[in-house]
Formats: sequence, C-alpha cells, structure tokens
Amino acid sequence: MAPRSLASLAHALAAAPDLDHALIALGECLAELDRGASLALIQYDARRDMLRDRLTPVDGRVVHSIMETTFDHLPDTVRTRILAGGPFVDVTDRTADYARLCGFPTPLEGGVLAVRGMKVDGLLGAVLALYEPRKIFGTRTTERVAPVVALFDLAFARLAEREAREEAVRTLEDVTQRVHGEYVRKLSALEAELREVRKAPRDAAALNPAEAIALQAESARAREEARRAARQAELTSQQLTTAVSQLEQAHIELHRRSGALRQRTRTLHLLDRALTLDAETSDAKALVDALLALVGDDMQAQRCSLMLRAPEPDQLYLAAARGIAPNVVEGMRIRIGEGVAGRVAATRQPLLVQDVREASQHPLLRDQYFTTGSFISFPLVYHDELVGVLNLTNRAQRGIYTDEDVERVRLLGLMISLIASRNGLPERLLEVLHVP
Repeated sequence: MAPRSLASLAHALAAAPDLDHALIALGECLAELDRGASLALIQYDARRDMLRDRLTPVDGRVVHSIMETTFDHLPDTVRTRILAGGPFVDVTDRTADYARLCGFPTPLEGGVLAVRGMKVDGLLGAVLALYEPRKIFGTRTTERVAPVVALFDLAFARLAEREAREEAVRTLEDVTQRVHGEYVRKLSALEAELREVRKAPRDAAALNPAEAIALQAESARAREEARRAARQAELTSQQLTTAVSQLEQAHIELHRRSGALRQRTRTLHLLDRALTLDAETSDAKALVDALLALVGDDMQAQRCSLMLRAPEPDQLYLAAARGIAPNVVEGMRIRIGEGVAGRVAATRQPLLVQDVREASQHPLLRDQYFTTGSFISFPLVYHDELVGVLNLTNRAQRGIYTDEDVERVRLLGLMISLIASRNGLPERLLEVLHVP
C-alpha cells in the first residue's frame, strides 16, 4: 500500500462524523490492497452477550443488517483472542460456515476468514471480520492491512465514546423531564387537597366531634404528604446536580481522550510522512530540507535548524535551516560544548527554555538561531552515537513550548536520527554543500 493512502486514511478517519463514514474509508483502503477481500464490522452487545448488528462497506456505502446471534457460536480459542483484542486471528475450523455467519454471502473458494476484537475502554465493542482469497505466494492481506486497521481502531474508540456521551445526555434529559413532571403532578394534587382542607373549618360548627377529628387527621396527613413531596423534590434536585457534575466530568474525560486520539493520529501521519520522504527521496540535500520542514511545520517553529556531526572531532556543521539570518551559511561549523547547540551536543540532554530573557545561563549561538521567545534544542542520538542537534524556536503566535512538546520532538528526533544514520547524511551532505 502506498504511504499516501495511510496518510489519507488517517485524515478521513479523523474527519469521519460517524461509524459508517469511517467504515467506508476502511473499505476503500482494503480495496486498494486486495480487491478480492471483503470485510464486515459486527457490533457486540455485552449486556446480552450477542453479536447484533452487521455493517458491511459495499461500493461507497454501508449495508446494515440484523445478526442477533450469540457470541459463543465462535470457537473457544477464537473467542478468547477476540476478547483480548490485538491482531487478527484465523478461523480455521469450519471457515465457510463462519464466513456466512459474518455476512459474506458468496464465500471465496478456498478463502481464509480472520477476525479481530475492537475494544472500547477495555471491553469488547465490535468484531472486525476479513475474508480473503487463500494465497500461495506473497504477504497475507491481514498483515498488509494491519496499519490501516490500527488507525480504524482509534477512530472506532473515538466514535464509540462520542455515541456513549450523547446517549448519556439523552438519558439524563429524559430522567430529568420525567422526575420533574411527576413532581409537578404530585405537588398540584397536594395543593388541591390543601385548598379543600382550608375551606373545611367554615362548616366545622356543623360537624360532630368525630367528623372534626377525622378532618384534622386528614389535614395533618396532607401536610405530611406535602412535606415528604418537598423533601423528595429536594433529594431529586441533589441527585440531578450530582448527575450533571458527573456528566461534566465525563465530558472533560472524553474530550481529553479525543485529544489523545487526535494526537496519536497526527503522530502516525508524521511518521508516515517521514518514512515516505526516506523512501522516495535520494537527494541528500532535499531529504534534509524536507525533514526539517516537516518538524518545523508540526512544531510551528518560525526559526529552526538542523546541525549534523562534522568529520572533524568535536564539531557540528549547519546542515539545513529556515528563518535564520541571511549571513549564516550552511556548512558553518561550531564546536561541541560551545553555544546552545554545542552544549546540548556535549551533554546529550534536551534543553527547553520558555523565555530566552530568563535563560542567561544558556548563551545564544552568536544570536543567529534564536530570538527572544521559547525554544527547544534537542540532541539526535542513534545507537549511542551523536548524529546532530535539532533547534526549534519562535513558536507561531507567541506560543510557549512545553514538556509535552519535548516528548513529541523526542519521537521525531529519533526518526530523523535513524534516517540520517541509515542514509549517511552527515557525510553525503558535506559533498553536496561543497564545503571543506
């Protein structure tokens, strides 16, 4: 599968408004890999322990059908691995029967059925079934589709959490309306009874003692009922307040998880872009510039530079830069241990400064790579060998870099270190730059 298809799927899944659109995107990617394969998503009802709804992408749309079959129809070993989640597991016993059970009406001759559990909050939410022709040579479709399914798994969890949140809101609104209606009805009935009781004393002289006592008892009962109703309304109000608070916390947690899912999708997209550049670019200068632009755009750095290890002992040279002063030329050397990049190279520890004016203990490198503002200087190390230093500064819109950004740069820096070491970029680039 071309890397751009994986990036396109990541974008499509992140923008998918519902499960049908996400499943259509998954089906299109599967068609690019193997037009003879088919897939179906079977939703699982944990309360009834049943496989209930079957969703099958067909020609740009999703066909819904009712399944309503118990989960224990599948073999014990397969059920155990589905509940654990993770990679696809082959159904080798009675493949044709289980293929029909999963919604494949015309089984492929000699095909292979594989199933995979899709989990939400640690519990099984659905089963993804893939039916492919049996191959004598070549890689299995289930192996080639694994990165695609991993992205779909993230989108499935995000959509399932959003659906659960919307259902919780609807349930809370229904309960609130029902309790409020019952409270209003009972309160109206008690008010009517009280009005009748208050009118009774006008005719009390005409009542005998037994009737007067009964009337007083009825009045006392009505007052007690009113008191209980008011107390019940107060308790209901407290419960609703607690439920709303819990729902708000659930919204906050779901928002956090949605953000984490988006961050993972974004990271996968960047890694895919970096590997694509490595696979498609043979020119050393173009590869270095593209990698720096990739990191700089992702971190919103208006100024950034990449320094690589020079052949001379204890020296780095400027391999690529963006947004620096015009008089700073590529290929210029700095000594390890001097300036910001040199000190980071010497210690091999990342440096995060949120305001250069408060970082006088870190002298700037001739004031050419940084200005006042937040910056990150990160060492590139691969197999305990120094490869270079990555500098990012002047975040767009006066933003401040944080510890979370440093962790993100750590992953991207490791990818750049790997690509630079594998392609011998420090040595090849010097030849292209024509510097001694």
